[in-house]
Amino acid sequence: MSRIVETPAAGSLVLGDQPNARVSGRAERLPADVSVLRARCPSCATLTAVALGDGYQCHTCGNEFAAGLVRVPRAWGAGGEAMAAAASLALPYPEAAVVEEDSLESQSAVLAATLPRPPLVLGGCCCAHVGAIRGLAARHGRLAVVWLDAHGDLNTSETSPSGNAWGMPLRMALDEGSVAARDVALWGARSLDPPERSFMAEHGLDDDLERALAGADAVYVALDLDVLRPGEIDSFMPEPDGPDLAELEGTLRQVVSLGLPIAGLGLTGLRNGADPRRLARLAGSLGL
Repeated sequence: MSRIVETPAAGSLVLGDQPNARVSGRAERLPADVSVLRARCPSCATLTAVALGDGYQCHTCGNEFAAGLVRVPRAWGAGGEAMAAAASLALPYPEAAVVEEDSLESQSAVLAATLPRPPLVLGGCCCAHVGAIRGLAARHGRLAVVWLDAHGDLNTSETSPSGNAWGMPLRMALDEGSVAARDVALWGARSLDPPERSFMAEHGLDDDLERALAGADAVYVALDLDVLRPGEIDSFMPEPDGPDLAELEGTLRQVVSLGLPIAGLGLTGLRNGADPRRLARLAGSLGL
C-alpha cells in the first residue's frame, strides 16, 4: 500500500511503501503513478498486488483485480465523522493509497496525481470526486461524469444553506473546468435547492445518460449511496423515495452499454454499517 499523508511540520508527503522517501507536497511533482504501482491484496493481505495496465495482479496469490482502491477518509462539513469513517470499509480491491489531507484543495491535488488505473475511490464525502474527476480528465481527455446522488451538490459558498462543502463538489468540478455541463448526467437527484434547480435549467443539466456520454472519451461514475431509497444501504443522508439496488445496478449497466471506457468509480456518502457485498455488486455492474 502506498499511504499518502501530509506531514504538517514538514509540508511533505510520505509514500508508505517507501518509508524513507519524501517528496514535495506539491502533488504535480509526483511522478505519474509512483505511489500506486504496488497495493495491498485483499485476498492474502500482502503488499504484492502489482499494477499491470488496467488493473492489478497479486504476485503472491495470483488473484486479479479490475481496479485499485483509494481511500479518502475525509468529510468536508460539520458532523461528517461517520462518512469519513466509512472509508475504512473492507472492499475486495487492492488498497493502492490512502489520501488524508488537511485541506480540500490539497486532497484534490494529491488524489488527482495518485489515481490507479482505474481507480475505485472510497469516501468520505462527495468532495473526493473533485480530485478524481480532475485527475481522470487529465488522463483521458474529454471526460463524461455520471453523478448519482439524491442531492444536486451544485451549491456554492454563496448559495449553500448549510455551508458544508459536501453540498458543492459537482459545482466545483464544473467551475474549475475539469468537466463540462454538457458531459454530465445528474441521476436520482430529488432534494434540490432553488439555486441548484436554476443552475440545472440554465446549463441544460439533467439525467440523460446518452446526452452526457455522447462525444466523450471516457466516463467516471460518482456514486453517492444516498441515491438509493432508505433501507437499501446504510448511507449518511438518506432521502425518501429513490431507486432500489436492482434499479441502480440496471442504470450502471446502461452506462456500460453506451460503450465508453469506464475511467473509474467513486463511492461516497456511506456509513460504516454499509454492506461491502452490496458495494462490490455495484462496482461489478460497471465491470470493476
